Parts: sequence; structure tokens; C-alpha cells
Amino acid sequence: MEISGITLVLGGQRSGKSAYGESLFAPGRSALYLATAEAGDDEMTARIAAHRARRGGCWTTLEEPLDIAAVLRNLTPERGAAPVLIDCLTVWLANVMAAGRDPEVEGRALCAALQNAARPVVLVSGEVGLGIVAENALARRFADALGELNQAVAAVADRVVLVAAGLPLVLKS
Repeated sequence: MEISGITLVLGGQRSGKSAYGESLFAPGRSALYLATAEAGDDEMTARIAAHRARRGGCWTTLEEPLDIAAVLRNLTPERGAAPVLIDCLTVWLANVMAAGRDPEVEGRALCAALQNAARPVVLVSGEVGLGIVAENALARRFADALGELNQAVAAVADRVVLVAAGLPLVLKS
């Protein structure tokens, strides 16, 4: 399958969203995996290892926990045309907030970079706003910021897919 444009893949934790995002890429073709997670503990180290094992050897991995808009801006046509998978915006937003950066400013920069992307981009993001309202202010602020980020990215995306129980539901195409 040849992908084009911008695709946003949403889903809950362990919904299959990352595997679905990866499945959009042609097997055996080179691709860039832009990882936003950092291995801060054993459980996250295991998650990262599982993702790497599932992807296989055609993927080039670039770890960037904060400046993904800058990475996208630097992926000019002269540097190749391999499509990009960004996994995931949920972790990226947590990194942004933990670093004291403004989520709205960073989200606008990301959307601008996506609109000018020189290659296809698939973004994976969590959908955390389907449950009850969180009991603490930080969790509510994060859920609100992620909901706003997902809406902004969806607005510039060509396709939006919600994955639940490993099944994709196309929201926009």
C-alpha cells in the first residue's frame, strides 16, 4: 500500500493504534519511525522493545521527545521521500508539558510543519477523553490539551482513523 498525505490514527491504550499505523506502510519499503517515548523505566523499555521487534528492519528510528515539528521541517525532499510514522502524540504532549512548554504553541508548530511536510506522515495519538473527568487538575489539563491537539491535527489531516479493539473506523477520508 502506498500512503500519501497526512493520516491521524487515534485510539485508546492498547487499542492496536500503533500496529494499525505501522500496517499502512508498504512491507519491505524504507520508512522513518519518529519515536517520542523515552525509556524511563523497565515497563517503558519493554514497550519500546516490543514496538521495535514488530516493525522489522526497514524502519529507520529517530528518537525525538520534544522537537518533532523541527524534525518534520528538516525532512526536505533532498533528504529522501521515505514516509514518516510519528508514535505517539500522547507521549509527545506529556513531554512538552513536563518541559514547561506551551502545548498550544507546540501544537500550532506541529500543524504548520505537517501542512508543509515533503513526504507522507502518519501520526498515532491516544484518545483519552472517552472516560470520566479526571480527579486532579493536571490530568484534566492533559486530557483537555490532548483533545485540542487531536482536533487540530485532524483538521489538517487528509485521513483520520479511530482504532478500537484492533478494528479501524475511518472518521475522515
